Amino acid sequence: MENAIIAQNIKRYFKAGEGTTVHALDGVSMEIKKGTLAILKGRSGSGKTTLLNILSALDMPTEGSVQFLDKNLEQMTEKDREMLRRYEMGFVFQSIALIPTMTAYENVEFALRLAKNKRQIQKNLTDMDNDIGDAKNDVINENTHDRVSELLERVGLSKRMDHMPDQLSGGEQQRVAIARAVVHRPKVVFADEPTGALDTASGFEVMRLFRELIDDEDITIVMTTHDPNLMELGDEVFELSDGIVI
Repeated sequence: MENAIIAQNIKRYFKAGEGTTVHALDGVSMEIKKGTLAILKGRSGSGKTTLLNILSALDMPTEGSVQFLDKNLEQMTEKDREMLRRYEMGFVFQSIALIPTMTAYENVEFALRLAKNKRQIQKNLTDMDNDIGDAKNDVINENTHDRVSELLERVGLSKRMDHMPDQLSGGEQQRVAIARAVVHRPKVVFADEPTGALDTASGFEVMRLFRELIDDEDITIVMTTHDPNLMELGDEVFELSDGIVI
């Protein structure tokens, strides 16, 4: 099985006052296979969110390297990393962060239209942009209404797509957020504590949905959690403590 992500000796240090350095990550190495659900486990402060941010190019390591689908993140420009996040990655967060003035359908549609519009105004493609050109073209050519409706049906909200976020339960809002994260057909979805604000039943429903999306959408999911009940649902579990994988 091919790797989606390879991290080698990742270190991330932060200055915390005069003469003090926090070692958020202190030499993390891992391989995450394509088409799997990888779980980063650890208590608050263990480094799992910092690691997730580095794997998804939202942050850069102090030392070490990350290969994302054979692309070396630290050798890319920030513009290229932004394009990679836009087309090859999806993001789900604990806070959900749906636009409150938009319906469920409009929230998901807006994400897809953003991807399409960005592609249409992009005139001068770099070499890296050409590498992900097929993904961009797929986004442009796909019928927006059909894709959004398909995703909302898949997450079980076809009859709730015209509801505003405050008319949906917490679990339903998170399912809208997941549909939004995958509507543009990313290769990898990063989810930071996606079940943290949900009850147990809703949390397991999110995990079931992740498993279906891995099979149906041909994606890889990397998520953080501190919930021990979810560990057995992952294909791989990496436990972090004090910035290292134990």
